[in-house]
Amino acid sequence: MNSDYAVAVHILSLLNREAQPLSSELIAGSVGVNPVVIRQVSGLLRRGGLLATQRGVMGAKLTRPAEQISLLDVYRAVGAPQTVLKLHRHPNPACPVGANIQCVLDGVFAQAQAALEAELARVSLSDVDAALHQQAG
Repeated sequence: MNSDYAVAVHILSLLNREAQPLSSELIAGSVGVNPVVIRQVSGLLRRGGLLATQRGVMGAKLTRPAEQISLLDVYRAVGAPQTVLKLHRHPNPACPVGANIQCVLDGVFAQAQAALEAELARVSLSDVDAALHQQAG
């Protein structure tokens, strides 16, 4: 997975802190990327139902309170893969390991993905905000 997920959480965290909508240029300054990246990721968040933008108006805002947005919602909004762990494509079926490795790893990878998604579902955007406040100390 690329950095879109971390950028998305950054964008939503910024918007959660501000009463007024923020422009992509302002957000890009915080994230440290080009505003084009912010607009691309914001588009994913908008399509995922987490971000509202208005045509002709600079800025964006959350569609619901931060307590109601989980990190799993964000993960799914940015087009997260079905699994972050990938099997290799062409194991040798004549090899005892190659013939069976995918079946074995499928189960392990499915459990790991379920654990990841359960943890992301447990953490809300407001939890991230609280942690940010704690770090700023």
